Amino acid sequence: MARGPRYRRPFRRRAEGKTDYQKRLKLLKSRKLRLVIRASNNHVRVQVVESKLGGDKVLISAFSKELTSKYDWTPNTGNIPAAYLTGYLAGLRAKKNKIEDAILDLGIFYHRTRVLAAFKGVLDAGMNIPYREEFFSEDMDEKVKGSHIENYAKLLKKDEPEVYEQVFSAYIKNKVDPSKISSNVSNTLKKIENNA
Repeated sequence: MARGPRYRRPFRRRAEGKTDYQKRLKLLKSRKLRLVIRASNNHVRVQVVESKLGGDKVLISAFSKELTSKYDWTPNTGNIPAAYLTGYLAGLRAKKNKIEDAILDLGIFYHRTRVLAAFKGVLDAGMNIPYREEFFSEDMDEKVKGSHIENYAKLLKKDEPEVYEQVFSAYIKNKVDPSKISSNVSNTLKKIENNA
């Protein structure tokens, strides 16, 4: 370990790669509500957070596991369509609680495509959050519908059936056809709109 009079150890959360304190300070100085999107390998969490002196207060929260328990989503909760649906759910909850605008808090930016899909869901729900159009890839609309999963599943099923069964084993185990995931997305979206 480094020693000496000029050695300065970083804060624990920075050393763990969880918090960028310079970026966080800029966000806190704005005194606006923050839209916090965090993704792991299996789940996505979207929150609207109010910063206070004693600590942050979560005003709205949506977790991708809610899709399976409340909205009959059967595919994986860690994929791009699930991230979009989670963001959409959070956006509708925010609108219901009269939260119209916020600023985006990406933190240390992991799982880029899923985080952007969740952000797109929040925007499509009607929240007003500043962003640049170049932020999203050109095929983001197709990805949130799950067409990339469908195309890959069809290709593998036709060319390499053994690889298809290995790659999509969790879908097959849950009796989900990955080549028809866009219908799952549209059905879950309708249920979210009706029940959120």
